[in-house]
Amino acid sequence: MTMPDQPEIKITVVTCFLNEERFLEEAIASVIGQTYSNWELILIDDGSSDNSRQIAEAYVLAHPGKIFYYDHPGHANKGLSASRNSGIRKATGEWIALLDADDVWYADKLENQVGIIQRYPGISMLCEASNYWNSWNDAPHADHIIEVGDGLEGLMQPPDLLSLLYPLGAGSAPCPSAILIKQSAWEKVNGFQENFDGIYQMYEDQAFLCKIYLTETVYISRSCHNNYRQRIGSLVQDVTATGKYDTVRLFFLSWFQGWLLEQRNENKKIQSLLQQALRPRRQPLVLQLKRLIKKAIGSLKSS
Repeated sequence: MTMPDQPEIKITVVTCFLNEERFLEEAIASVIGQTYSNWELILIDDGSSDNSRQIAEAYVLAHPGKIFYYDHPGHANKGLSASRNSGIRKATGEWIALLDADDVWYADKLENQVGIIQRYPGISMLCEASNYWNSWNDAPHADHIIEVGDGLEGLMQPPDLLSLLYPLGAGSAPCPSAILIKQSAWEKVNGFQENFDGIYQMYEDQAFLCKIYLTETVYISRSCHNNYRQRIGSLVQDVTATGKYDTVRLFFLSWFQGWLLEQRNENKKIQSLLQQALRPRRQPLVLQLKRLIKKAIGSLKSS
């Protein structure tokens, strides 16, 4: 519920999609069904070849002035980061909410989060827990809620989250569909990194989040108002199954090392965590040996 005697905040929802005809309508419907009404939805087509475009355009016709459809010149595929940036550039809201095209919000998601940002006007980003959603497909695994930082709540000052959350810390990172970001903060950190394309899209959200953690005040909520769909064939599963995870992680870590250098950030704790993460990936034989040892120990325990 919004706070009394405060101007209503406009939220721009950005949903990017590539061949998501199976799930796109459900995502859009979860925005239309919000109890908080001051929103606009920007749909960015990243070069779809299925019926996603037709689905999106039908909603634009049904909700003029509320839902908008765009694609890249030549209906090109430019990747998720470029698509997110394109959508945010078109936003008229002060705050940006990301909703992945296969995820779903609960009806009170925006109402709850707007209430928080009104109570804490100095924050630049809000993150909440996510329901890792298996039941949508009658999967054998139960749904389970994962909280950001495995139980963090409240105001977090920069750069604390870098040492507390994945990919440098041990705590769980927020999912994109759980985030509300101030448009001015997105501008301040130069948006999403568009060089994180192809398999490197696995880390595109982490690259953006790390830039925010470095400079901005963030509120972490233990509440959960979103379903994060778990499905076979996701990018994370593909990268892991094909043995490319270390390649992708090294790409991210090397980029972040360069970003810190560019920002002239010499925080000793962050530098130490970064070097710890880099060391095994720059010594692949050592990493391989550790895996073999771990596998051997596991075999001994099971015998």
